[in-house]
Amino acid sequence: MSGEFTGVSEDKGTDGMKFGSLSAARDDLARTRRERSQSQEIEMINPRSRAASAVQSDRSSNLAGSLRPVTRLGSKKHGQGREMTGLSRLQGDNAHGDMSSDEEPLFGLSGDTDTNEVLSDGLNEMAIQSADGRSQSNSPGSRLVTGSRSSRHGQNEDLTEHSPLLGEIADDDDETRNEGTQSTTRSPERVSSLDPSSTEYDDFHTIDWVNDRQRNRLRHTRLKRSRAKSWIGCCHQLHDAWSGWLVVFLVGVAAGVAAGVIDIGANWMGDLKEGVCSNSFWLNKAACCFTSNDTLFEVDHCSEWREWSQLFYMDGSSASYAVNYMCYLVIGVLFAALSVVLVIVLAPYACGSGIPEVKTILSGFVIRGYLGAWTLLVKAIAMMTAVASGLSLGKEGPLVHVACCCGDIFSRLFPKYRRNEAKKREVLSAAAAAGVSVAFGAPIGGVLFSLEEVSYYFPHKVLWRSFFSALTAMLILTYMNPYFTGKLVLFYANYDGPWHIIELICFIILGVVGGLYGAFFIKTNLAWSKLRKTSRLGNHAALEVIIVALITSLVGFINPFTRGGASQTIGRLFRQCEPADVGDPLCDYSIEETNSQDKSYVFGTARSELWKAVWELVLACIFKGIITIFTFGMKVQALHSVCAGVCMHVCQVPAGLFIPSMYVGACYGRIFGILVQQLVFAHRNLSLFKQMCDKTAGCVIPGLYAMVGAAGALGGVTRMTVSLVVIMFELTGGLTYIVPLMVAIVTSKWVGDAFGRDGIYDGHIHLNGYPFMDSKRDFKHKTIAANVMRPRPRRNEPPLQTIPATTATVGQIEHLLEETEYFGFPVVLSGDSQLLAGYVYRTEISRALTHARSSDRYITSESLVYFTPNIPIHTDHHPVSLELWLDKSPFCITDQTPIDTVIEIFRKMGLRHVLVTHNGRLLGIITKKDLLRHIARVANMDPDSIRFN
Repeated sequence: MSGEFTGVSEDKGTDGMKFGSLSAARDDLARTRRERSQSQEIEMINPRSRAASAVQSDRSSNLAGSLRPVTRLGSKKHGQGREMTGLSRLQGDNAHGDMSSDEEPLFGLSGDTDTNEVLSDGLNEMAIQSADGRSQSNSPGSRLVTGSRSSRHGQNEDLTEHSPLLGEIADDDDETRNEGTQSTTRSPERVSSLDPSSTEYDDFHTIDWVNDRQRNRLRHTRLKRSRAKSWIGCCHQLHDAWSGWLVVFLVGVAAGVAAGVIDIGANWMGDLKEGVCSNSFWLNKAACCFTSNDTLFEVDHCSEWREWSQLFYMDGSSASYAVNYMCYLVIGVLFAALSVVLVIVLAPYACGSGIPEVKTILSGFVIRGYLGAWTLLVKAIAMMTAVASGLSLGKEGPLVHVACCCGDIFSRLFPKYRRNEAKKREVLSAAAAAGVSVAFGAPIGGVLFSLEEVSYYFPHKVLWRSFFSALTAMLILTYMNPYFTGKLVLFYANYDGPWHIIELICFIILGVVGGLYGAFFIKTNLAWSKLRKTSRLGNHAALEVIIVALITSLVGFINPFTRGGASQTIGRLFRQCEPADVGDPLCDYSIEETNSQDKSYVFGTARSELWKAVWELVLACIFKGIITIFTFGMKVQALHSVCAGVCMHVCQVPAGLFIPSMYVGACYGRIFGILVQQLVFAHRNLSLFKQMCDKTAGCVIPGLYAMVGAAGALGGVTRMTVSLVVIMFELTGGLTYIVPLMVAIVTSKWVGDAFGRDGIYDGHIHLNGYPFMDSKRDFKHKTIAANVMRPRPRRNEPPLQTIPATTATVGQIEHLLEETEYFGFPVVLSGDSQLLAGYVYRTEISRALTHARSSDRYITSESLVYFTPNIPIHTDHHPVSLELWLDKSPFCITDQTPIDTVIEIFRKMGLRHVLVTHNGRLLGIITKKDLLRHIARVANMDPDSIRFN
């Protein structure tokens, strides 16, 4: 019986096994049992301590060595087997009771044990050694491999990492005393983790936040222990502490340099369509006029700037217009073609805005290569050429992708980020903040953007590091001065007069228009993108880009408000008119002096040039609003079978949405502001408007309306709120006008949400089938976990793939790994009972079996794999112990758990799967993608739209 000392027999059976007399050991074993009779669980003995004791001390017990499971093979009744004796003790209630009576695990116990070496935290690590007495030690073939295992819940300790095999320590001495004794019994191969601080995730898989956080806590524990041992460990801990600040500093520097280079390059290439600087061809138009001491307002008449017609000596007005038109058209199309070729040929991931993918990655999804160095280089170049081509897109959104590429590159230099995907996403959150900071000159807005829009996990320390990274990036960009203005803001707004309470009605109207435009843009852009994906339109990527660029250049050159860069036009629309702005059509007013003493004035009736400019703004607003629908997110079915037969969709060019949306809003905002200004001026004698005209040069500031309209349009498209308000007042420097911005943005969000709660980035996430679970949305469902889990019995789905804890062989598990692509497998005590023992991950068990086969030649495909501490000895095939790889506390729910509770568990804990049980029996599994498919099904959407299985 297990737990009782059995008699000793000396058997010289057919196997040639010889056992010495253990009469001297009986007294020692009895004494040991009396001393430990009160113990309720098996003690975990340090193998190094016991091995040293076995070699150096003769005072050790007659059972030299440490714990070793031995088994009783065959049957005593028939006399066909042999009996192996030793001391067996019960380990509580034996949960692994599926072992037959012919294989009872017996454990030898050493007589001299140092209790100070007992491993803490309940670590179930047993060192396996020979237990045959003083006359029979470990056989030459007996082996033991120990190591360290990273537990998922912080319960592991440091073990012997690839130490010399304990079973071989006494081999020489044993062979001297027992010549000719050969044992075919070998101890099991106990495989340990090769790298306990890292987890490898396959491409297009979701990370396990809980697992990575526990690994990070384990790493901190080891650093604290090493600090207490030596000054080197203290240095390691200090390096680990400041490496977090160092990596975000490097990311900020890299993001600032990249943004400066991209801004300078894009502005220079964009101005090449109109002409070149005569003395310094490498300067753009603003820099050329800046060095020639011409004022910024006379940049159109800069003496150093030469148009293409002037370079070709075309003096006639018609010929000059035709030459400039042709050069504008050809250069724009060439830049667009160069951009699409770079993306499709060199780096397909260097496309689009990048914000939807960055949001998905920060939520825990793995997309290998999307944040690589090659993607960074290609996207930076393609972004400059795409913006310079005149396409209706911006570079501000893609700068977030560029900054995140910098974050991924620098995080690889530090082990704690390189080996931990959850920790790496803290750096990526800070990088996203730095990207928005350099895109708009808004460091505070960048931090809030990362918190509100893109980050899934944003602890307090990430908030400070994001701010530090954004500040560093902004300082670097200020030093580079890419706009040659010396200012932090992109569109500086310096208005003389304040806004008035009655104007809140106008700001609300602008917010309503922004919400309507946002809803219209989202629905039409997603519909066009879906049509492009499902039809032949997406099979001609380069041709599509060239056609769109050709149309944009043909129409854009005709209108002066679409001919130049979008950023320059927005800055022009934000400006307040001054009496000196004589040649600007937007400031063509009749000026009336109201007080001759202080020379105060008021802009009066609009003249013909202003009304002409208004019509041009109407056409520019309509054209930009429509062409952006076709430009943003141009995609093509070009890459197949990337992940389990899933089709990836690759964009042609980098395309941002911030500037085009602001452009449309600034256009209709300026138009509305001019109309309100004329209305107020015409009725300035009314008591309602009289006070407004006394305080303001123009009664109403049309530039303020353009700024509010731009904020409303961008808010309607992206559905951003707090971060957008901060970005806008940092972008313009107009802190006084933060209330109008807040009113317009909140109104646009309310109106847009009435037509759909998803912004443009969330819409493209759903369109591409990314497994993204919005942490800000409320889900209210009435079903239970049993109706969502897999397999569902009602649908005759195949049974869940499980691994038995004691009866699976190496060959069976390797076959299971080859035939399936699951991330992990539940481990059950037996196939009949389906009682859950734990969960094992695919990558870990694959590495463990590979390591076991390479380290022990006795392991074959017939070797049994054990996930339990009770491991019998086999004569023919060396068993493998994978207990250390088993997650013994996986997240489990019952089949009656409400599904809304399951969703909250997934969102709050960052889980990738939970196991469903009923009275302890395994029923099924629910993954993150199963929940997303259920949510899509409830919303009357196609559940198969959630891809990347």
